[in-house]
Amino acid sequence: MDSRNTGTIVGGASGTPGAHGLSQVRGSHWHGGAVTESCVSLRKRTFKALQLVVLVSSVALAACGGGGGDDSAANPPGNPPGNRAPTILGTPAAQVMQNTAYSFTPTAADADNNTLTFSITNLPAWASFSAATGALTGTPTASNVANYPNIQISVSDGTVTVSLPSFSINVVATASGAATLSWTPPTQNTDGTSLTDLAGYKIYWGTSQGNYTSSKTINGAGTTSDMVQQLVPGKYYFVVTAFDADSNESGYSNVATKTVM
Repeated sequence: MDSRNTGTIVGGASGTPGAHGLSQVRGSHWHGGAVTESCVSLRKRTFKALQLVVLVSSVALAACGGGGGDDSAANPPGNPPGNRAPTILGTPAAQVMQNTAYSFTPTAADADNNTLTFSITNLPAWASFSAATGALTGTPTASNVANYPNIQISVSDGTVTVSLPSFSINVVATASGAATLSWTPPTQNTDGTSLTDLAGYKIYWGTSQGNYTSSKTINGAGTTSDMVQQLVPGKYYFVVTAFDADSNESGYSNVATKTVM
């Protein structure tokens, strides 16, 4: 394998089967250039050796979003003695493609354990905001393609307010980032018999591990690789599942990552 085009295999999978009520999975682990076998569980089945590799190529986008600063919060003015100001951290993604889910939740804390309330200025029309968690979420459509500047998320402990640096979200119509994934098909049932009704795979991905906001279905047992395209800049996490002819779905494979520049 060309080391210039190889992504990083990261740890083992959580095995979270989503809403299928399936059992857990043992993830693959990286051992000096080789990926050990993993077992991903299908209801009443164990799929053997579902391995995942991300092949990374140099990618660039024609349109780049504005925005984000560092993770430091502004110094709160006029904080009274005895009250410790809350903290807020996080770097929102500066770009999202149309018809793709956007999600950012800052990390906030208060040393005095005061109740925290979040607020936002210049909320994009296509997005929603939670005053309880600070989560900024939404899925822009083609009509929302534009740059949305000067967005700022703040948190208050009831006495003093601190804010993240202002940022922009650029909604783009297309993106040129891509990742090619390959895997080894499972071959065995739990009872040791051959797996004869493998029907296909599902690829899940997102910008935070365990929160996979996008997916695609690959029909056909013989498929062992696929390309995920139109990725905007950011770090992505990928997992693969397998499903049989009855649509029973396995748990997640090991996790692979790629950073799109």
